[in-house]
Amino acid sequence: MRQSIEGYARPVVKNELRRDVERVLLTLDVNGERSQLLVPVHKTLLEVLREDMGLTGTKHGCELGECGTCTVLIDGRPQLSCLVLPVQVEGRAITTVEGLAVGSELHPLQQAFAELGAAQCGYCTPGILLASRALLDVNPKPTRDEIREALAGNLCRCTGYVKILEAVEMAATRMAG
Repeated sequence: MRQSIEGYARPVVKNELRRDVERVLLTLDVNGERSQLLVPVHKTLLEVLREDMGLTGTKHGCELGECGTCTVLIDGRPQLSCLVLPVQVEGRAITTVEGLAVGSELHPLQQAFAELGAAQCGYCTPGILLASRALLDVNPKPTRDEIREALAGNLCRCTGYVKILEAVEMAATRMAG
């Protein structure tokens, strides 16, 4: 059986593995390091970070932009990497949870989360940490309501959010001096 699409005819093979996927050469700036990658055009930023760059801290959740587990910072703003194509962020600064710590020194948010036990299973934690960092970068002394609003797109099924809110408050206090 042959199938014709706009004058292009090729055999249709049931369950065939497509090896002729269109790819694009991109330069991505992730956690301060530039990388050149040959990426299939259909892959999301989430898939490229995890599968091609080995940065598995960014979690794969709903693929619909509803859970926040895939949150990364793009030019300092929280974005859902499951909804972003890598070609859209070429030349922009991308920060994943792996980019929060400086060497072996944890970011104050990471330290506060660890001290207060704000993470249980930890699946949502990378996205929450990055959304929190974006908040504290623009609002160093947020109210609890402002923290809640900033984290509204990040779902956690384990905690009651109380320790998460306390950890963000603790980090804000420490970062303010």
